Amino acid sequence: MIIEPRMRGFICLTSHPKGCEQNVKNQIAYIKSKGIIDGAKKVLVIGASTGFGLASRITSAFGSNASTIGVFFEKAPSEGKTASPGWYNSAAFEDEAKKAGLYAKSINGDAFSNEVKQQTLDLIKQDLGQVDLVIYSLASPVRLHPVTGVLHRSTLKPIGGTFTNKTVDFHTGKVSDVSIEPANEDDIENTVTVMGGEDWAMWMKALKDADLLADGAQTIAYSYIGPSLTEAVYRKGTIGRAKDHLEATAFEIADELKSINGRAYVSVNKALVTQASSAIPVIPLYISLLYKIMKEEGIHEGCIEQIQRLYADRLFSGKELPLDDKGRIRIDDWEMRDDVQARIAKLWEEATTENLSEIGDLAGYKQDFLNLFGFGFDGVDYLAEANEMVQVSSIQ
Repeated sequence: MIIEPRMRGFICLTSHPKGCEQNVKNQIAYIKSKGIIDGAKKVLVIGASTGFGLASRITSAFGSNASTIGVFFEKAPSEGKTASPGWYNSAAFEDEAKKAGLYAKSINGDAFSNEVKQQTLDLIKQDLGQVDLVIYSLASPVRLHPVTGVLHRSTLKPIGGTFTNKTVDFHTGKVSDVSIEPANEDDIENTVTVMGGEDWAMWMKALKDADLLADGAQTIAYSYIGPSLTEAVYRKGTIGRAKDHLEATAFEIADELKSINGRAYVSVNKALVTQASSAIPVIPLYISLLYKIMKEEGIHEGCIEQIQRLYADRLFSGKELPLDDKGRIRIDDWEMRDDVQARIAKLWEEATTENLSEIGDLAGYKQDFLNLFGFGFDGVDYLAEANEMVQVSSIQ
């Protein structure tokens, strides 16, 4: 079938298998160009199919020759219907890993569930024995709690009052004001339950209790802080409460891992175009301005560049790991530079529908959004018939 992007709001309903394959190959090529890092050799990535999770799996495998197990929850293809992009990404990753002689297996299912946790533990025990790095990169909007059976849904709301500010419809380029009503206590509690640190802690306890963590094992979860421009809807909103919980959980996990000389950290990463961030009011406008400035300064990074720098300059540099005053790794350091943020604040006041294409990088935002679904890559013939029935080789 010939596959074209079909948009509905902040989501693309189709994905392109060849484009997703090209996306993975491009990231692998970047990692190979940076040389081998003496990093972890047996890696579990929870949330491994897109974004920072996929970049972590690629960096581990092709940057450190690591064996990897990836856990994700993606839609498989059916006749005439494409899979979700993470499915095609994972299929391409496994194919490339096996060509390179690297172990790679994947589990497709709800990572919040006890069943998927047990399936993962069994696979590690059978194939790897233990793991020495666990990446936690889940980005689900809902969680069926494995103990209570309650389905929790996260919300994207400010806390304490209505939030009003500029945003942009990145499809049309129209800049307008948006208002978001404040969260109630249930909204906050549900968002923390979905996006906080409880599930991360459950994973690490299960792995440790089963003796599947090597001596000195590390675990990293990903977070975001952002600037004052977005903090009312992000860091000081419901998502921010969840991120606070995630970051506090890192210290609890670290205490639990002391007996095996293990460590747990939160890495604060930069703002990037993701399916989740595209749906957050204010964020697309902020990222459009951020991209313009960081590209001009020569410091722009995508997911793969961020994770390669995290591994090479932080986790596996052989030097003391620099942390901020709250014990976090800050790989958002270039985004949060004072000069970068000062320029964004000035442009924010000036931004209109008429001038955004000049003062911001809306074209770059749109390109990155299409890339998420396998569209817009050089070297892919999008007018040619594509086989939508691509399978992830290790998933039966």
